[in-house]
Amino acid sequence: MNLELTEEQKLIQDTARTFAKAELEPVAAQLDQGGDRAPMLANLKKLAELGFMGLNVKEQYGGSEAGVIAFSVAITEIARACASTAVTLSVNNMVCEVIQAVGNEDQKHAYIPKICSGEFAAAGFGLTETGAGSDPSGMCTQAVKDGDEYVLNGSKIFITSAPYAGVFVVWAVTDKEASKGKGISCFLIEAGTPGLVIGKEEHKMGQHASATNELIFDNCRVPAGAMMGRLNDGFRIAVAELTGGRIGIGSLGLGVGLAAMDYATKYATERTQFGQRISSFQALQWMMADGYTELEAARLLLMNAAFRKESGKSFAKEASMAKLFATEAANCACYKAMQMLWGYGYTQDFPVERYTRDARITSIYEGTSEIQRLIISREILRNFA
Repeated sequence: MNLELTEEQKLIQDTARTFAKAELEPVAAQLDQGGDRAPMLANLKKLAELGFMGLNVKEQYGGSEAGVIAFSVAITEIARACASTAVTLSVNNMVCEVIQAVGNEDQKHAYIPKICSGEFAAAGFGLTETGAGSDPSGMCTQAVKDGDEYVLNGSKIFITSAPYAGVFVVWAVTDKEASKGKGISCFLIEAGTPGLVIGKEEHKMGQHASATNELIFDNCRVPAGAMMGRLNDGFRIAVAELTGGRIGIGSLGLGVGLAAMDYATKYATERTQFGQRISSFQALQWMMADGYTELEAARLLLMNAAFRKESGKSFAKEASMAKLFATEAANCACYKAMQMLWGYGYTQDFPVERYTRDARITSIYEGTSEIQRLIISREILRNFA
């Protein structure tokens, strides 16, 4: 593996960094305070116009076809300015990829270009339920065949971008008698479909600008042609796409951690105590050394996972390792940064407080750190079986 980015990847990284600095950073604190999401939605449209909504999607469907490494570095740069925008970007790319992977040609041409172009502000990934989070195979939402339609009943929770998503990829049980995880199918459901209700929005600790809602299916009828892939084969699709999504969330965590360490380090070079800059004290120097070392290790793990996925190699273990380490390192970096800022790090006048809240969820969604450890250990043990 060549650790140097290609010219195209560098261009995408530089473009993301410039955009984040100019467009996202000035409004991030305002968006965190809640209220009007218009600036974020406007920036999502601009990101779509730059080609960031389909970075690993073929050009024939409106994507950039830049690859997984480009996707990872772009998410990192966007997250350095606004984690809420970065998670929307990550989910949009994931939905595009799942449609590209298992959708038929009509489905691909109907939906991927609308996400990539920004015609749809966002797309939703409807998997998690109240009783089916870390174990999505235990979902209860059902889709019952009725003539040429399927009727969905049930609910999903923690759905990113639900109020402004144009289409949702939704999983539901289509064979109640099948063994666990075997009777699940995958559907494409457009916003505004009768019976699809956008439920309450969660009041979260962080990433406030990104809406997170319940989805309710109340006799929601969709044509049989809305099913993606084969009947009762949906769980395999979900597992495969979550694996790739972990690269996105690990990259997001890396970006937030780097933003926190950069801010705290700059602050340490300016603040004076005991007659000298606090950056001259060994205690803070070690925080910097540990924080940046851990984040660099996270970057390398992410690059390895992205490279393996882009090369068509197995990457489940590597993606889980990268997601686990990067998100835990991001949380540690934010706490180090807060400590370096003294009491100011705990106030909303400084962005480290926001970074710390935004980073916390990264070790929970797209599979908790504990689930990543289960996946990693399972893959290791398989080699010894």
